[in-house]
Amino acid sequence: MTRRSAIQADVPFSEPGVEAAFAAFPFDQRNRLLELRALIFEAAAEVDGVGDIVETLKWGQPSYLPARPRVGSTVRLGGTQRSDRVAMFFHCQSRLVETFREIYPDQLEFEGNRAICLPIDESFPVESVKHCVSLCLTYHLRRKSGS
Repeated sequence: MTRRSAIQADVPFSEPGVEAAFAAFPFDQRNRLLELRALIFEAAAEVDGVGDIVETLKWGQPSYLPARPRVGSTVRLGGTQRSDRVAMFFHCQSRLVETFREIYPDQLEFEGNRAICLPIDESFPVESVKHCVSLCLTYHLRRKSGS
């Protein structure tokens, strides 16, 4: 078992609807999305101030946000129009994707102001994506502190 799948196995689904949403994805997409789910929980555990994560459905997609209000923004997981990609969606009226683009212009693929798109059958820059997730999960904390 890889490190990522070990983390994934340690975090049970908190809602049957979320588990069903993952089950509805095609096999290859589901596996990559489960890796991203594990990465979200890992990032949350490593960043001070995030605390517990709520796992729920928003717009029918698995979604993750800090349990405490006004800490961070939501990360949603889903498919894209391309069958060889999945996406991490972020609040489109925030500056999150704009910030990610500034930090990782050549490392990540973006969709407008709302998503990071990742290949389902190729490697991706895990630490860069985890950093983006950390920035999302602390979005409101950082805005309050001015950083």
